[in-house]
Amino acid sequence: MRQLVYSLKEATDYKKPVIVKIAAVHNVSAIASGIARSGADIIAIDGFRGGTGAAPTRIRDHVGIPVELALASVDKRLRDEGIRDNVSIVVGGSMRSSADIVKAIALGADCVYIATAALLALGCHLCRSCHTGKCNWGIATQIPELNKRLNPDIGYKRLVNLLTAWQHEIKEMMGGMGINSIESLKGNRLMLRGIGLNEKELEILGIKHAGE
Repeated sequence: MRQLVYSLKEATDYKKPVIVKIAAVHNVSAIASGIARSGADIIAIDGFRGGTGAAPTRIRDHVGIPVELALASVDKRLRDEGIRDNVSIVVGGSMRSSADIVKAIALGADCVYIATAALLALGCHLCRSCHTGKCNWGIATQIPELNKRLNPDIGYKRLVNLLTAWQHEIKEMMGGMGINSIESLKGNRLMLRGIGLNEKELEILGIKHAGE
């Protein structure tokens, strides 16, 4: 891994960040530790229920673990080893609302990425035909007749509206917490409480149960 990372750095004159993307699985913290030590700049963690628009639902919904558990586990492991500041953590997979973003940042993520939510804003109907190149809604295709079904002038406004709304909601939630910056929220597990989680899940997340 280290050889590959530095080969990429040399090929780009050390001007581009090297991102290693991994799935949220049971031993993700050990994997992330190795990646951080390899010299990578960013670790991207993809939680279960993420994936391409063509991902089979049985795979999407049942393979991997929730990104919250993976993120908390990785953040703690890197902090315990004293290497958390050596790498940034970016998470995705099931980021469906502004509340998901707030939770991810509070659990230690530096930032999040979205995919399906953005596609839906553009007009995606989750037909799960992305891999065929014949998207019925003109998004994941290069066929001119199908491309015409996507109106980018409307689609981009919907996407801007989505992100703008999430921005306002994040500010409202942070205001309710008495926090005025994302940096103050990052890794601030004291602001989170668990509902419907067992003791082991609360331990991994590093949060208390609601009411405590």
